[in-house]
Amino acid sequence: MPHTILRIDSSARRDGSVSRALTDRILARLSDDTTRIIPRDLAGGLPLLTADWIGANFTPEADRTEAQRAELALSDALIAELKAADTIVIGLPVYNFGLPAALKAWIDLVARAGVTFRYTEAGPEGLLGGKRVIVAAASGGTPFGSEIDFATRYLTHILGFLGLTDVTVLGADRLAVDADAALAAAHAAVDRLPRAA
Repeated sequence: MPHTILRIDSSARRDGSVSRALTDRILARLSDDTTRIIPRDLAGGLPLLTADWIGANFTPEADRTEAQRAELALSDALIAELKAADTIVIGLPVYNFGLPAALKAWIDLVARAGVTFRYTEAGPEGLLGGKRVIVAAASGGTPFGSEIDFATRYLTHILGFLGLTDVTVLGADRLAVDADAALAAAHAAVDRLPRAA
C-alpha cells in the first residue's frame, strides 16, 4: 500500500504564500514516487454551517432524506480524505492571531459527533487516531508557542480532540521582524523531519 498524504492548504494567497512553500518542502521531504497525495485547497472557501446542515447531521443516518444526504456530502468527502490519509500536512497562515476562516470552516465540517469523535462515560474520544500530522505555520508577528499564539494552540487542541495526537508544528514565525532568520529556521526544521512516522 502506498503512503497517502493529505495536503491541506488554507492560505488565501496562491502565489507568494510562505505556508504553501513550506508545505511544498514538507511533501518533497516525505514523499517518493509511490506516495499518493490528496490535495485539498481551501483558498476558494467552504460553506459555513447552517440550520439545515445541523439538522441533517443530527438526524440518524438511516432516517436522512436525500436532501439531508446532499447537505452532508461535502462533509462526508472531507472526512473520507482524512480517513484515507496516513499523514496529514496542514498549511496554516496566522490571520489576526487565529486560523483562516476557511480552515475553521473545514474543522466545523469534519468535527462530527459519532463520526470523527464520540462521547463516552470517560469523556470525549477521538476516532481518527493512528495518523501523523505536520502543521506548516507562518506568521507575520505572532511568536509560535507564545500566549498570543491562538492559532497553533487551537489547531493542535481540536486535532487532538479528533484523535490526531501525533502533531508536529513547525514554521516561520515573526516574518515581519526577520524573514530570513524565520525561513532559515523553518527550512532546517523541515529538513530534520523523519521520513517515516
